[in-house]
Amino acid sequence: MNAEQTPAPEAAEEPRPLRLTAAAVLAALEGLALTVGGAFVLVLGLTGDPDDRQQAVTGGVTLIVLALLPLLAARGLLGRRSWSRGPAVITQIMALPVAYNLVQADSMAIPGGIVLGVVAVTALVLLVNQETTRALGIRGPGSQAE
Repeated sequence: MNAEQTPAPEAAEEPRPLRLTAAAVLAALEGLALTVGGAFVLVLGLTGDPDDRQQAVTGGVTLIVLALLPLLAARGLLGRRSWSRGPAVITQIMALPVAYNLVQADSMAIPGGIVLGVVAVTALVLLVNQETTRALGIRGPGSQAE
């Protein structure tokens, strides 16, 4: 297929809303944090002296794989793909209980939990915003096709 056969979406003619860009950046930061955290746990599990090496390696690999969801969502949001809002919202909803558990911990994890909670709530607000929804071409229930 060439450019003539694939018409550009009408929404692409308008500039990308700042809210959509901000939501994509927040999702990308979450994905990056998961990747870094997973790599850290993986390296520590392989080179350090963990209680259970297999569990540490599995945890690190799991975090790295989980990082794919927000990273793909961020890429989709930047490309104004309507499918990308679902994974981005799911990522934020999954982040809220993690943030809560980090805040409940009696350790240095409390500031991380606060930051994660603020990022997740902010991203959710940005993702369900009407301007973002319109830019992604998502119609609400009962909306008439144009």
